[in-house]
Amino acid sequence: MRIAQVSDSHLDNPEGVATSVATTVALLRAAGHRVVLHCPGPLFRRRRRPGETPSLSVPTRPYRLALPRPPGAPVDVVHVHTTGPLGVAGLRWAAARGVPTVLTWHTDLVAYAAHYPEIPIGAAYAGLRLGLRWRVRDLWALARPGRGRQTRLVALGRCLLAHTSVLITPSAKTATMMAAMGGRTPIVVLPTPTAAPLADADDRRRLRARLGIAADAPVLLAVGRATPEKNPGLLLAAFAQVRRELPAAQLVLLGARRHRLAVRRTARRYGVADALHLLRPVPRDRVGAHYRTADVLAFTSTTDTQGLVLCEAEAYGLPVAMVDTQLVERPGTGTTRPVAEPTAAAFGALLTRLLTERELRAGVIRDGRAAVAAWSGERYLAELVKLYATLPPVSAAEATTAGPFGGSCSSRRRW
Repeated sequence: MRIAQVSDSHLDNPEGVATSVATTVALLRAAGHRVVLHCPGPLFRRRRRPGETPSLSVPTRPYRLALPRPPGAPVDVVHVHTTGPLGVAGLRWAAARGVPTVLTWHTDLVAYAAHYPEIPIGAAYAGLRLGLRWRVRDLWALARPGRGRQTRLVALGRCLLAHTSVLITPSAKTATMMAAMGGRTPIVVLPTPTAAPLADADDRRRLRARLGIAADAPVLLAVGRATPEKNPGLLLAAFAQVRRELPAAQLVLLGARRHRLAVRRTARRYGVADALHLLRPVPRDRVGAHYRTADVLAFTSTTDTQGLVLCEAEAYGLPVAMVDTQLVERPGTGTTRPVAEPTAAAFGALLTRLLTERELRAGVIRDGRAAVAAWSGERYLAELVKLYATLPPVSAAEATTAGPFGGSCSSRRRW
């Protein structure tokens, strides 16, 4: 099968979308499918790989902004993973040629719009390119927090799905969120699988020594950004609760590139700055050492659509504690993860129990490993390929719907 994978997230970016795309592409290629990944690449041609498009780094962000070039060669399926310039180009290219299109919804754009001004800007671009004839007042509403912005983002979601043969969501939580936008577009829940643990160069003892953590100290680990949508304030407040019971406990926050000063100020306010290890992102092949070094993964985000770090931690035998009640079910087995109310007292108590109650820890670790084994890469690949094979060709008329705000959502524009 000839498949175009399209992503505005370049593979060197250590975040969930890039990880999901890389996993999908690797599994498809290993199975013999002809896959071209269209994603941002270096600016100069001689350094770009097939499918990569010229791009520039975005100041203060780990992103690259690519030229909106669509796929060039004939394909059987276009699988879009993002809604930036490349993703929109892929949707329009496929709709104009009657190629079935799969869209995976990796990011809660409505929730993230409150924290990232580039999301409303990107939404305005996507809507205009896809045929939503927004007026000045619609663009003004997108630029301002509130119900008007949310209404326009939902309208854009409907327009995106009108260009899509089937929508993949990585969790039931995300499927429920997207159901209001789906219309006649089928929604399929298909989580990204977790790769087998790597044999890292650093073991538990050496990494703890490098971080200045005692060999027997309880260690909590958080992996990901320290930006507001990940709720680092709750993490630090709960950690302060843990320290009251376990004064030697340490917190490692891996992946903090932005908001580092704010996190340190919050840690000082809670009196835990001396036990906080704030680390910048590391390459994927070095993340496993941090899972092995820790005793519990602490996950305070409620805006994730899957939370890949949850399954990654479980693959390394690390118990998970979380506050998002909509993501508690593990892919594969239907078992649930330990969850607490999103308060410092409740989450701190759950973390303390997972650090101290041996029987509870053993059960959580056992269930986590079983779920990772059950939702394997082979199972994910079989479901994805079966989905691709059942997609019928799409006519341009099918990708045209009446749009809100006096416009239309049409794929029949020319390039």
